[in-house]
Amino acid sequence: MGKRTRRVHNTAENQNIHSSNIRPLYRDGGWDPLGTEDAKRERKYIRKIKPQSDNQAQLIKAIEDHNVILSVGPAGTGKTYIAVAKAVEALDAGEVSKIMLCRPAVEAGENLGYLPGAVDEKLAPYLRPLYDALADRMGLKNLKKYLHDGTIEIAPVAYMRGRTLNNAFIVVDEAQNCTYGQIKMLLTRLGWQSTMVMTGDPAQTDLLDGLSGLADISERLSTLDDVSVIRLADRDIVRHPLVAAMLQVI
Repeated sequence: MGKRTRRVHNTAENQNIHSSNIRPLYRDGGWDPLGTEDAKRERKYIRKIKPQSDNQAQLIKAIEDHNVILSVGPAGTGKTYIAVAKAVEALDAGEVSKIMLCRPAVEAGENLGYLPGAVDEKLAPYLRPLYDALADRMGLKNLKKYLHDGTIEIAPVAYMRGRTLNNAFIVVDEAQNCTYGQIKMLLTRLGWQSTMVMTGDPAQTDLLDGLSGLADISERLSTLDDVSVIRLADRDIVRHPLVAAMLQVI
């Protein structure tokens, strides 16, 4: 007990000795790392994203100017995050009344039917990257509310057939795990006043060789003026620098 008391006293003395050398890190009433007010916490969710590369800037511009956008490129280039961020911006601005999230349940040979729960619960592990991006942009409280009232809808690829999506922002993630027929079906769901962003990396498909339709459809749609195909590259990767280095050799 005596040692602990002496250590506390010594720490206090050291703080007094060196206090004159300590400068405040946050000045002029700016961001406070200990701030807990709701206003401060929520303010970061509504700020607009800033591109980290020229290709990301092209992707953001394409989403603003086109109704169908294919964002193709390697992992870590911000494809999904930008799509989700622009979806939240469109919802906040009243440009759409609904966000639709669609992602194929194809992962390392696992079968969706063996997962417990209803369809949305089965899809939850596959949609976690989208949930994380949404929570980062709008906050967990708003995300839960929108999921509950249907403003944000989760839909498996197979359940999209026959639907017409009006006044919606649709994000189709991991599209490299969709067949040609599935992508064609998804693209033709587009209704009035809607935007669809399809993202994927043809080099990382979990389907058998020749089954993924993303690369083929991207080439075909790139000839249309009203459809934007944005190709991101290794230089656009915003994760750890090692990601870009590893993708060049594997």
